[in-house]
Amino acid sequence: MTEIAVPARRANPLWQIGKALILLAALVILLGLGTWQVERLQWKEGLLADIAARKDAPAVALSAIEAMAASGGDIEYRVITTRGRYLNNKERHFLATYGDEPGFYIYTPLQLDDGRYLFVNRGFVPSAAKEPEMRKQGELTGEQSLTGLVRARLTSRPDGMPDNDLVKNFFFWRDLDAMASSVGLPKDKVLPFFIDADKTPNPAGLPVGGVTIIDLPNNHLQYAVTWYGLAVALVAIVAISWWRKHHPDAPAQ
Repeated sequence: MTEIAVPARRANPLWQIGKALILLAALVILLGLGTWQVERLQWKEGLLADIAARKDAPAVALSAIEAMAASGGDIEYRVITTRGRYLNNKERHFLATYGDEPGFYIYTPLQLDDGRYLFVNRGFVPSAAKEPEMRKQGELTGEQSLTGLVRARLTSRPDGMPDNDLVKNFFFWRDLDAMASSVGLPKDKVLPFFIDADKTPNPAGLPVGGVTIIDLPNNHLQYAVTWYGLAVALVAIVAISWWRKHHPDAPAQ
């Protein structure tokens, strides 16, 4: 019986072109994502270096910070020095932890010589010392000097953050307008930023100053390696597939 030879089925050239374009597009996307993460890494490292330089720079006067803010400059984490009188009866309590201990940051308005106010994060107190009568020695009176880091105000509540409880004096996010209005300070007299007091010891040790946390995640190198690694894997898979197609009799490795 004579066997009839069946011609080999040829692949659709349009499908082959389409498949090649899809693979090329995927490769370009993976390489682009990796390159973007490298650029983000360089940006983040520059930002961290800038913040470190600001923290180590000599303290500047309040007027210099105001001028910088007015010109659109970045005032975050700059060292400032100023003087004023704390309005201890108007302090606000911001829920926080220090180490593993729950408690509060004490935000107290500092009245300046010109009649304006500046909210100062004087530092941390444990929950048991939330009320001022539990730490009377730390309630500074008279004119005081202050050195600390400038912190920009928040313009809106962070996602997932609960509302501040003004009645109970529980703040979950730094709402400057709410802090000011809840203690009767005129909005136009309150400076539009905060100060985190430095580690200068307070009487009886409370509040504990110098609590600024700078936590800027920097995982861009890991992400870049992941995207570039996927690009290399894609090239390897395509190369292996091509080799096996054109060398069907080659022994498997």
